[in-house]
Amino acid sequence: MLAIKTRLDKLFTVLIIVFLLAVVSLGAKNYIEVKKELQAVKEALKIQKINDKNLGFTKLFIEQVLQAEKEIDFGTRLKLENAVRGIGDEEIFTQWQKFIESKTEAEAQKGVKNLLDLLVHKIQT
Repeated sequence: MLAIKTRLDKLFTVLIIVFLLAVVSLGAKNYIEVKKELQAVKEALKIQKINDKNLGFTKLFIEQVLQAEKEIDFGTRLKLENAVRGIGDEEIFTQWQKFIESKTEAEAQKGVKNLLDLLVHKIQT
């Protein structure tokens, strides 16, 4: 009788260990999957924030520069400069610098086209 009880105790112990291992294994698998999902969501959020900054600057640029009825004042220039710096993209900032350093109207028009093209391209990718 004692031998049967000992065997049953060992069997239950083994079953409990197997069950616990299965639970831990499934939990670890789910943790890894959730961690990957979280990383993907964080990356998507980062891209969305960058796109929001790009769109905000693009909208401001269109409203304040392209649709301007008069010469751009210092406050507007400062606002645009801060917005483009806030994007944090060196390529966009370089293109902005080329635009504001234009000497002729033709250079400025080309600068606007290049800047807007770059902004749209950055948002699409």
